[in-house]
Formats: sequence, C-alpha cells, structure tokens
Amino acid sequence: MTGDTDRVQAWRPRVAGVAEVLQAQWRAHTYPAHTHDTWTLLLVDDGLIGYELDRHGHAAVPRQGITLLPPHVVHDGAPSTSRGFRKRVVYLEETVLPPSAIGPTVDTPLILDETLRLVTSDLDRALVRGEDLHAESLLALVVERLTWHLSGRPPVPTQPEPRGVAHRAREILDADPSAVTRIADLAEALGVSTAHLVRSFARSFGLPPHRYLLGRRLDLARHRLLAGQPPAEVALATGFYDQAHLARHFQRLLSTTPGRYRAHT
Repeated sequence: MTGDTDRVQAWRPRVAGVAEVLQAQWRAHTYPAHTHDTWTLLLVDDGLIGYELDRHGHAAVPRQGITLLPPHVVHDGAPSTSRGFRKRVVYLEETVLPPSAIGPTVDTPLILDETLRLVTSDLDRALVRGEDLHAESLLALVVERLTWHLSGRPPVPTQPEPRGVAHRAREILDADPSAVTRIADLAEALGVSTAHLVRSFARSFGLPPHRYLLGRRLDLARHRLLAGQPPAEVALATGFYDQAHLARHFQRLLSTTPGRYRAHT
C-alpha cells in the first residue's frame, strides 16, 4: 500500500442507478455493524478486509473478483492485517438488482469473475473521470453479469441480430447526436437491453455507442466553432454539459481548446 495516511473521497455521480462512489485507504479503521439502502459493489486493491455479513464471517480479498453486499443486511468490516486496506466502492441503487438476488448475495458475497472485476474497475474509472455515457454503458454490462451470477447462471436468451441493432442505433445517433442523452433510452427505442446494444455496436463498428456518439458531437462542435459560434453556446447545442465538459473532450481529441481551435482557423 502506498503511503500511511488515511484517505477518503466520495461523491454522487450523474449516472442513473449509481447512488455514490467512494474511494478509501485506511490502516486501522473498523466499521461497526451497519446496513445500507443500496447494493455495495466493492473492489479491494490492496490489503485484506474481514467482515461479518448476516452473522457469517467473510473476507474481501485484493485483486480477486468483486464483493457484493446486499441492501438492508447487517455487516461490519475491519482490516485483517497491519497493512490496512485500499478499496473502491460503487454503491448501486436498490432497484438496480431484483430482491431475489439478496439471498444468493448473502450466501456468496465474493464473486470470483475476472471479467466482472475488470469491467467494474473500468466503471469506477469512468465515474471518477465524469464520463457519464461510458459509465452508463459499463454499468449495464456489470448489472447483466451480476444478475447472471446471482440467478444461477441461466442460459443466455436469444437476442436480436447484433448487426441490425448496431446499424439502427447508428442511424439514430447520426440523425441528431445532441438529442440522445442516455444509451439506455436508445436501447429502449430499439427494443433491446443496454448491454446487448453496447456489445452489438462494439462488435459491428469497433467502438461502443457512447464513444461513437461523442465523436459525432465533437464533429458538430467543430463545425459550429468554425462558423464563429462561441464555445459556451457550442457546448450546450451539441449535447455537452457545459463549456468545461466540451473542452475536456476537445483537448483529448485535438490537443487544443475549443477557443484556440476557433481562433486559429
């Protein structure tokens, strides 16, 4: 673990289904028995956490799968070694998973699934960076995978042909990139799950729908900037939260700011 100082950071993202994100490093902190009204999706990056869930002992282990704690079930927590622990937590709204998932989660809170851990870690990073559309897509994949585990790993039902779904989605995104605010709304319009849309689009076009949408919005922003429109107006007209949101993505794509791009062309 890097450093000896306890650190805690928490915030509420703008992504539907995510109640809170918390990152913490503690050397000796012990959680008293408590409950949450959310699902606790836990990644341990260093150290070992021992805890009781519904009066049964468990351990959240570093870099192995994910730990999921259900809402309204008593648990505690404490470092199992003198090293303490470093963790990342995504608290999911209670309605994200069905009540029927609580029992299996109490029985087996540690899910040893490397793919699930990797996608959950990517979700945490997207939430940290404020990449809301990316986080929304990743959350759909995480919830789908959790549901599959907690419902006994049933056979995957037949879904609409991926290429057709992807092409219809691209037509909608091309028609008005600024109008699509959630990938879930696009999936609902196509009659498929968000997870299926994300996989289908990435398989067909080599990138997920949120990234394609971002590219189309940046194209629109560039056209408007070249026409002389101020960056603040361009940001709102092309689907970004504000000028800072536009500038962050503009800098990542072109290594310059919208204002400089507009002034030097």
